[in-house]
Order: sequence, then structure tokens, then C-alpha cells
Amino acid sequence: MKKRTYKFSNSSTDYYLAYGISHLKELVDQRNSVIITDENVFGYHEKRFKNWNVIVIMPGEEYKIQSTVDAVIEELVAVQADRKTTLIGVGGGVVTDITGYAASIYMRGINFGFVPTTLLSMVDASIGGKNGIDVGVYKNLVGTVRQPSFILHDLIFLNSLPQAEWVNGFAEIIKHACIKDAAMFRDLEAGSLKKYQGRKISVCKLIQRNAILKTKVVQQDEFEKGGRRLLNFGHTLGHALENQYELSHGQAISIGMAYASVISEKITGFKEADRVARLLLKYNLPTFTQFDKQKVFDVLKMDKKRERKVINYVLLEKIGRGVVEAIPLDRLEKIFQDL
Repeated sequence: MKKRTYKFSNSSTDYYLAYGISHLKELVDQRNSVIITDENVFGYHEKRFKNWNVIVIMPGEEYKIQSTVDAVIEELVAVQADRKTTLIGVGGGVVTDITGYAASIYMRGINFGFVPTTLLSMVDASIGGKNGIDVGVYKNLVGTVRQPSFILHDLIFLNSLPQAEWVNGFAEIIKHACIKDAAMFRDLEAGSLKKYQGRKISVCKLIQRNAILKTKVVQQDEFEKGGRRLLNFGHTLGHALENQYELSHGQAISIGMAYASVISEKITGFKEADRVARLLLKYNLPTFTQFDKQKVFDVLKMDKKRERKVINYVLLEKIGRGVVEAIPLDRLEKIFQDL
């Protein structure tokens, strides 16, 4: 697939959605670029990094913190990276978040691009320009909105993807279907994880469909004043659960989507919460679970979507149509206690 260029408010991003990491040296000056990856990706694909400057970080959400960024910046200083240097994040969402954030603050901003290696990062995390870190239990509390100069997909990385990471990625795919694409929701109901994993063309098309869907939402509302908020379906509760209960991102937002569908029944008259839950379960994702409601609500109150005493909660009117409802915190707390 050839290059597609998508324009944003202050920049543009070149997408190479069915390419190969071997073409990376055609996109950047190899001598003046630094790859950031994690130990897992480097361990599986070390030969692909030959002749590149590489910074290897620890894998996992627990390392998406300021001290990791500080260590990356110290290494950039050590190799004399300058304003002409390009940072390239090769990895999942943690790697792309850290790469974009480090590039945004190093020397007040240098170029960066992404080669996402997980299903979740291909369809979601690498797209949209949100880059940042966690602070304690608070997800993505610190960061920037700045677009990468390019995104390159090489599906070879999916060959080494653990099964749990396939499941993780389908949480975001189901989210996109819930809020924006009823036809894709039906396709997912007709398919299965095993079918997609066994059909490279099908999964390639599904990845591209999701990447483009999210990109178009971001183009219309890059800085999340309106429509982009829909992409947070399942994330308000999900983020409050994720770090407290050491869940994967996909598990956390899946639970968040299941509960958001039930809340939708109370507020928007949504009638298909059971259908959403069935699809999540079909792709081996969790739905309803026990958690300390007060403890989670106390974290949820610090969510970035809160505006004073109101939180912008993403709900469903019907499959394929998400809406943002401004719910007063005291009402939301009562709804939570009744769940």
C-alpha cells in the first residue's frame, strides 16, 4: 500500500499501512535517527535493529513514568542528539507514548515517527498525537498532543505477539465499532479471534479500517473539544481500574465498556448492553467484575474528562452511535453505587 498523508491542525502524518520496517531507512536519515523500543521487541527482532542507534527501555505500563523519560533523555544527550534528530518508537502503546512525549520536550520538540508492533498500538495507541506518562494510579495525567511525522505498519511484528496482546487489541477495535461503525460490529459478531488470526488479509483490512476511522475522528477534533471524546468509550472507568487492579489496557476498557453500556440504558435509553457484553466475551475480554466502587470512583474523579463538578462520559445511543453526556459527579456516584 502506498503512502497516505493525513493533515492535522498544525502538521501532517504520512501513513504506510502495509509496508515493512526494512523501508524505514528510506523515510529517515538513519545516521541521525534514534529508535526507542522495549526489551521484548528487541529480544524477538534484534536483527531488524542492526546499524540503528537504539535505546531499549523496560517493557510494561509500570515503566510509563517520568523516570523512564528522564533516562531516555540522558541517552539522547549522550549520543549528542540534536534538533535534526528523529526519534522512532518501535513497540506497543507504552513505547509510542514515551517516544512521542520525549520527542515533544527534548530541545523543545524534535521529529518523531512510529512503527507500532502490537495490534492495540496499530489500531489505536500510535494514532492521534496523544503522548504521555502515568503519575501513580492516574493514567496519562501528564503529556502532550503532537502528531508523529509518520506511522509505518509492518505486520511481521504480529507473528511474535502473545495471545493476550491480540485480545488486548480487539478491545479497541470493538470500541471503534460501538461508537462509529455498526457494520464493523456485525462483522466482528460474524467473525472470531481465531478467524482473524488465521487470515492475514482480513486482519490487515481490519487494522487499516480502524486506523483510518480513528484518524478521521482526530482530524475533526484534534484537541478533544468535542467529537474526539467519543474515543474514550470505556476509558473513564477503565483507566480508574487499570493501574489500581493491574489490568491490561484491553481488559480495563472492556470492563469499562460493559458498564458504560449499562449506564447508557439508564441515561440514553440504549437497549443492547447485552449485545455489547456478548461480543466482548466472544473475543475473550472481561465484562462485569467486583471492584471497590468508592476507591475506583475517587480515582475516576481525577479523570482528564472532568470539568469541575461534571464529567463528560461516553455512552451509546445505539450500536455504532456514541454520544458524550455531561453527568454531574454526584449523580454519577449514585449510578455507580447502584451498578
